[in-house]
Amino acid sequence: MKKFLIPFFAIIVAFSCQPKQTELNEAEKKSVSEPIIDSLLIKKLKGDEHGMKQYVIAILKRGPNRPKDSIEAAKLQKAHLENIMRLADEGKLLIAGPFMDDDDIRGIYIFDVTTIEEARKLTETDPAIQAGSLVMELKPWYGSAALLLVPDIHKKLEKKSISE
Repeated sequence: MKKFLIPFFAIIVAFSCQPKQTELNEAEKKSVSEPIIDSLLIKKLKGDEHGMKQYVIAILKRGPNRPKDSIEAAKLQKAHLENIMRLADEGKLLIAGPFMDDDDIRGIYIFDVTTIEEARKLTETDPAIQAGSLVMELKPWYGSAALLLVPDIHKKLEKKSISE
């Protein structure tokens, strides 16, 4: 009988030493599940009650006048990237990037403007648009106001500029 009690006693001690699982009360559950709203950040980013705002997206498509010469293509690409950097530095271009396949849709821009006309004026400064190497389709878009934070965060991640 003693041989049986010792292992049984060890099991009871082991279970009694386990930390107790406690239920959260309603206030604790609420504080864990609900985000803290930063009214100053909303105001700074010009977000609406949903934390969203209007932008214009440009869908970059392959244009009719693609350079045949690789040296010309490289020069045009460099000028295109420099224009992207200028627009980003001005705070007008938040997101830019190419698609990773060789489809006719080449990339996207997300502009921090509210009208198609404002975005059209910005896209017309792109040497690739001017040369007809790219064409852009512009669409109004409703997205997170947090996108305005991306350029500053990206600068902390970028070891080498895309225009280098």
